[in-house]
Amino acid sequence: MKKNFFNGKHKFLLAFVLFAIIVADSASAYVCKYKEDYYKLYHIHYQQLPDDCIENIYWLEKAVNADFANPYYAMAHVETEREWEKYRYLFMMHVNLKLIEQHLRLGRIYDKQAALFYDAPWNEEYLRNLEKAKSCYEAGYYYWEEVKLWAEKATVSQFNFLYLTDIQNWEDERERIVNGELDYKRTLDRELTRLQKVIDKLVDMTDKKY
Repeated sequence: MKKNFFNGKHKFLLAFVLFAIIVADSASAYVCKYKEDYYKLYHIHYQQLPDDCIENIYWLEKAVNADFANPYYAMAHVETEREWEKYRYLFMMHVNLKLIEQHLRLGRIYDKQAALFYDAPWNEEYLRNLEKAKSCYEAGYYYWEEVKLWAEKATVSQFNFLYLTDIQNWEDERERIVNGELDYKRTLDRELTRLQKVIDKLVDMTDKKY
């Protein structure tokens, strides 16, 4: 059963997501039904605010849970059932990668790279934001497991010498994941280790005033 991201410690995002849903649904007359429809609503802003990231997470999650459109409307040219199968695996891999990226972007909005001695008067606010960042980073582990699963499915022997050139960037992502060049677990581990050190330092400042 698919894990619900908004359970438990991630509930702080629920209000933001509900807001994004209301805004997105009221602002768009575009009828979405299939994975490809929802994916096309995902977009990157030059400077992303929390609401932008949350809106993208919403659309990407909808893409994960929707059905695929008829192969005629796929985002790559497919002629055989085998091509269609690999396309579906690559699509799911790619969307989960984008979900990791959006959670990292959202986390970094709330993150603080270092705790300085004069941060003491605001340490409670910093700590609240760092907990939000931590929650975003931790959510990335779930999506990374999904990425590896779909990348593995798209790399089985029946797909040897079968490449969907219309989505070459997805094929490149798959190859980098399989050979270990692209490893978001390593990134998430690094960010969480650093973030915990910042949290610990801010906690030690609790009774200090400047």
